[in-house]
Amino acid sequence: MPLTISPQSQSHQPGIEKVMKPLAVHIRPDYRGSGKLTNRKALITGGDSGIGRSAALHFAREGADVAIIYLEEHEDAQETVRPIKNEGRKAIAIPGDVASSTFCNEAVKQTVEALGGLDIVVNNAGVQYVSEDLTDITDEVWQHHMDVNINGYFYITRAALPHLKKGATIISTSSINAFSGNKSLVAYTTTKAAEMGFTRALALQLADKGIRVNAVAPGPVWTPLQPASWGPVDPQAVAELGSDTPMGRCGEPAELGPAYVYLASEDSSFMTGQTLHVNGGKIING
Repeated sequence: MPLTISPQSQSHQPGIEKVMKPLAVHIRPDYRGSGKLTNRKALITGGDSGIGRSAALHFAREGADVAIIYLEEHEDAQETVRPIKNEGRKAIAIPGDVASSTFCNEAVKQTVEALGGLDIVVNNAGVQYVSEDLTDITDEVWQHHMDVNINGYFYITRAALPHLKKGATIISTSSINAFSGNKSLVAYTTTKAAEMGFTRALALQLADKGIRVNAVAPGPVWTPLQPASWGPVDPQAVAELGSDTPMGRCGEPAELGPAYVYLASEDSSFMTGQTLHVNGGKIING
């Protein structure tokens, strides 16, 4: 899936899909579902765009009903809901901020009521602000990373757990930066590493309940967060996204969705506390 990305910027995180150049691909037209998630009920944070939308569309094609949480990108949310319903599955979109525990409690409640249960939780919503100097990171920016990227994962999972039964799965979207670091993303990298600790510890806590907890650690992927985070600092950096990977390009969201299907399905039944590295060929230690 070769990509030619033009220099660009967006002023607001997490960004808008329709103004990306080129538009991202969220599911391959020839992707064939095989019922891996038939009648399962999934909740995906940050499900309106990018990797979250890809996971949502793949889940629906595999037979799942899907609830997505999103911040305020209403048009993007409806562009995710529409194809899920076209698959003949239930879909709801819940606007709100995962940094609020009250909102997370209500969103899980709405999901269970609308879908009739909950089997799969994907913690995916995140923010990413670029800073070349630690002393330039304000208290507010640091705390915003923590509130969304860490607290949001905790709040959603805590609210969901009473509804999860044996065979349920929890999936965290981490990042290659949790393993390799990124000098321009100290706050973001810190949260992504914390998500890995959360994933591994929770996997141990829930193993005897038959609930599996795993993670996906993407490399550079063409999502709205890229022009919304890197673009305001250097639009050319957006155009060069992924050029440092062995494959020489960034990934499409469609190349991430099947990893979430694998972790959500019985195909990964002997896997918990682990991470799938979908990153264009970078070798990860740890």
